[in-house]
Amino acid sequence: MSDVIQLLPDSVANQIAAGEVIQRPASVIKELVENAIDAGATAINVLVTDAGRTSIQVIDNGRGMSETDARLAFERHATSKIRKADDLFALHTMGFRGEALASVAAVAQVELRTRMADNEVGTLLTLSGSKVVGQEPVSCPVGSNFKVENLFFNVPARRKFLKTNATELNNIMTAFERIVLVYPQVCFTLHSNGSELLNLKAGSLRQRISDVFGKRYSQDLLPVDVNTSMCHVSGFVGKPESARKKGVHDYFFVNGRFMKHAYFHKAVQNAYDRMVPVGMQVPYFLYFEVNPADIDVNIHPTKTEIKFENEQAIWQILSAAVKDAIGKFCGVPSIDFDTEGRPDIPVFDPTRKVESPMPQYNPSYNPFKEHSERKTTMPDDWQQLYEGLRPSAEEQNLFDGSLAPASLEGVGGEVPLIEDKSPVHYQYKATYIMTAVKSGLMIIDQYRADVRILYDRYLEQLHTHTGKSQQVLFPEIVRFAPSDAVVLEKLLPELEAIGFNLSDFGQYAYAVNGIPAGIEGIDFVALLHNIVSDATENVGGAFDEIGHFVALSMARSAAIPHGQVLSNEEMESVINQLFACSNVNYTPDGKAILCILPQRDIEQLLG
Repeated sequence: MSDVIQLLPDSVANQIAAGEVIQRPASVIKELVENAIDAGATAINVLVTDAGRTSIQVIDNGRGMSETDARLAFERHATSKIRKADDLFALHTMGFRGEALASVAAVAQVELRTRMADNEVGTLLTLSGSKVVGQEPVSCPVGSNFKVENLFFNVPARRKFLKTNATELNNIMTAFERIVLVYPQVCFTLHSNGSELLNLKAGSLRQRISDVFGKRYSQDLLPVDVNTSMCHVSGFVGKPESARKKGVHDYFFVNGRFMKHAYFHKAVQNAYDRMVPVGMQVPYFLYFEVNPADIDVNIHPTKTEIKFENEQAIWQILSAAVKDAIGKFCGVPSIDFDTEGRPDIPVFDPTRKVESPMPQYNPSYNPFKEHSERKTTMPDDWQQLYEGLRPSAEEQNLFDGSLAPASLEGVGGEVPLIEDKSPVHYQYKATYIMTAVKSGLMIIDQYRADVRILYDRYLEQLHTHTGKSQQVLFPEIVRFAPSDAVVLEKLLPELEAIGFNLSDFGQYAYAVNGIPAGIEGIDFVALLHNIVSDATENVGGAFDEIGHFVALSMARSAAIPHGQVLSNEEMESVINQLFACSNVNYTPDGKAILCILPQRDIEQLLG
């Protein structure tokens, strides 16, 4: 019997590793930029074409590589970061496995130009599908210039399942943000199809956050700085009023590496208990400096999951640090200079002698001997005071019970509703509309019902482009993060179709000149951010999906909220419009709108 176990060729092994390391164009940028940082670069330029499908170029001014190192860097497990197994527990670099460049070269066509400061000429290395096509000397500046073209050209299945350019570009922005927030001392630029998306100068961490997410964003941040023998926690957390339901920027970094940690996330959010509404989250940018021997970063291919040796103790340190930052902010009283009409409260003077008050009374007063007769006079025209308060004939009949609605009648014959009269509805706790139907008692959630009504209306306006715009008196400037601005550009046609009038101010700022008619009392700035957040999380690129999230976000914001008292006419209008919708039972996101309590169940309860 012949042997069946064989060693895989290097090209096949590299493609297997590439399936874990290189998932999309953003993965290539992450690996190349991290290598540039490890090389000591102070300026890094990233250029992408077609969201990385066609070309990705990363240029840095780092140390560069020699001719031999350039060739060896594309071999599997070839790295300059570690030498022995113990080095895994003393990592001070972003990369360490030696799989990134080999994985990139296995699924793309790569061109590398690199030169060290000691060399007069550099090296040009060309690879395609892990195979070296050519190597020759070339004139180039100090540093490295990686150009990755035709990603997944030899893996058509992987290339086929890439998302739209807008989605992939948003993923690139997300990966880019996770890196630039760690190294504010490094200059970064990002270009897409020749246009500049980000140009970040070296500066402080707060300045870097402002450059990435907008100047107003940093105004809602509180500094955190706690140093213990176990770890050093620094960074910023948001003020309670900065809490949002969606699109919250929350970042953990450990020794300069981005991390996802649900346990620590809970510690931060618990610090805001009873300060923010339920379901709201507060942004934060927190940086941990921990002894590398106390953490393990080699547990996931993407290196975003990190294992801590003293996880519970760090949880308590983190929670105390966030509470301390909030306490310092909330402990400073606000200065109010509006003192007009306020009572003059004198300052306490301990040296001033205060005399006790002297009460005045009549010692000869006896309530049992003296009687004072109170005389009440009634005006002659007192009947005129009560004119107009008599109930009408219909109201008197309703009070007597002769016109009682069907839902209030007694057991026996059914009393029909009066013709040409609207049925009487009942609103329970300003949340639910209760009305009688043939089979029993119908209970309708007023908010969800209005969401369904408005959703169908906005969706129809999107398809027919019949949305009406209400011009605002003073345009409002709305600023977005670069990653959100990429999504917003794709949503602009749908937003204009529904009634928004936006003009680009540059630097990811838009002026809102007009809003859809009917939402005048709504915070349309928050509405736009919610629409972009919904689209960022769920949009797949089709017009129907984009229109769905735009219409749903609009409906959620403009719908009748829980707690709003409605008149009988308003309740009837909601019911009539609901039953004219395409689906009366469920909201667009699948939540039940109404339920019916059958008549027999009511009789059993009262029987």
